[in-house]
Amino acid sequence: MSFTLAIVGRPNVGKSTLFNRLVGKKLALVDDQPGVTRDLREGEARLGDLRFTVIDTAGLEDVTDNSLEGRMRRLTERAVDMADICLFMIDARTGVTPVDEMFAEILRRKSAHVILAANKAEGNAADAGVLEAYGLGLGEPLRLSGEHGEGMADLFSELAPLADQFAEEAVDHSPVVDLDLDEDDDWDEENAPAAPVPTREKPLQVAVVGRPNAGKSTLINKILGEDRLLTGPEAGITRDAISLQIDWAGTPMRIFDTAGMRKKAKVQEKLEKLSVSDGLRAVKFAEVVVILLDAEIPFEQQDLRIADLAEREGRAVVVAVNKWDVEDNKQEKLAALKESFTRLLPQLRGAPLVTVSAKTGKGLDRLHAAVMRAHDVWNRRIPTAALNRWLTGMLEQHPPPAPQGKRIKLRYMTQAKTRPPGFVVMCSHPDKIPASYTRYLVNGLRQDFDMPGTPIRLTMRGQNDQNPFKGRKKAPPSKLRKHLSGRRV
Repeated sequence: MSFTLAIVGRPNVGKSTLFNRLVGKKLALVDDQPGVTRDLREGEARLGDLRFTVIDTAGLEDVTDNSLEGRMRRLTERAVDMADICLFMIDARTGVTPVDEMFAEILRRKSAHVILAANKAEGNAADAGVLEAYGLGLGEPLRLSGEHGEGMADLFSELAPLADQFAEEAVDHSPVVDLDLDEDDDWDEENAPAAPVPTREKPLQVAVVGRPNAGKSTLINKILGEDRLLTGPEAGITRDAISLQIDWAGTPMRIFDTAGMRKKAKVQEKLEKLSVSDGLRAVKFAEVVVILLDAEIPFEQQDLRIADLAEREGRAVVVAVNKWDVEDNKQEKLAALKESFTRLLPQLRGAPLVTVSAKTGKGLDRLHAAVMRAHDVWNRRIPTAALNRWLTGMLEQHPPPAPQGKRIKLRYMTQAKTRPPGFVVMCSHPDKIPASYTRYLVNGLRQDFDMPGTPIRLTMRGQNDQNPFKGRKKAPPSKLRKHLSGRRV
């Protein structure tokens, strides 16, 4: 990346719309109501032959206290400090407001390179607002339309000279590629080792999910060692699925902070539906999912639904119980948590259960070890010979049932895939094998091959051991008699 561009301005002037256009995909949530964006979102932008990091920021408010708006403003000011260029955006249809004038003065002092843009400038209704923008003292305003893509050539003309200036400065701002993943973007199972080692080019992808106010953003800030994500006592602060690429204890990771997920019946607003959908997308493309629970109210119905979703998506799962620092009877509470986990989530039997404190940072080393362990098990590959020896022992210990007197034969077994581990058993009458016997084999795999917690896919596949000529079209009787009559006896 040659430089970093921060898009700043009042709420609802179109910053996220322009951000999505520059990165070429709908990463940031966009809605008509103001104040949708709260956290800093980074992405790789393209404009002509320019490649740079673009930062979408929260709307600037005239607030300096410790309220939610005040904390959002401080986060935006931090983005201004870390960016090489600031794109100050106003609403051309609304015109210049007193708040715009105040922030223009702040940007003149804080940023060396400020580009003024009048967004929503399509049509004659924006002419008056564009003329007013000259009075801000930031030079000639660019007429843009982030929604319709107008003015991108003018923006390129402004950025190109500055890009040459920053090209010589190899400043690493740790750009983030946000959720731009393909489902087939996996390592080659034929040539790769059993557990691939994460690298900076291909980091371990971890999604932190849970109910609102469980402490997800606070936990990630503590892992980062800085207040990068917006936090506070209010529930539901995070709206976007924000990804951050870091080195956690020497392991390259991309961590996704997701919006809190409430019960589906309570999610009525369009914006919350978009936020939850963004979080579900993060779960789908993650490798390890950390389900963060509140120690005061753990394993509520929504926590169980989130855990079941991660298991159905085939992700490695780690359960972390937050706010452990305020718990008094830790031993009794931990025993109760383990009992509830085993009883309520049998499909994740053996998954790591870690107690942490996002506020103090206690337990983060155990959480890191649990994530790496879950990732290793998720990539586990078992030789076919070992699987078939194990299958023979399982059949001797508990043979399959014989429904309607038909004996079911399980001939051999092999591992078809990893991430998560998937196995295929070749057998007769696969449709008659009960689900209880499949669970018996899955539980045996977990215990005997040390694969606790990870989802296991076991498929029963039929094998045709009948007459090889069965199903072949028979010759008509007339032709058969003619053929036989011509033969010599």
